[in-house]
Amino acid sequence: MPLYSYRCKSCDQGFETLVRSGETPACPSCGGADLTRQVSNVAPEGKSGAILQSARRQASREGHFSNYSRSERPKV
Repeated sequence: MPLYSYRCKSCDQGFETLVRSGETPACPSCGGADLTRQVSNVAPEGKSGAILQSARRQASREGHFSNYSRSERPKV
């Protein structure tokens, strides 16, 4: 189920909720159904590259290459 951001037109309350396809949520504040779906914030670019590199270094030290793709594994 995707997470959507909404703003209620009745009470001007903003909220996020998980929504099943074809389902219309209700405002948790007033129970109103007159909602506007908002554009969600995009997650900022994180440090996933650094985390991945750290995991790969640890895997290499431990002697396994499960964190590497086939093309990145050393040829034996």
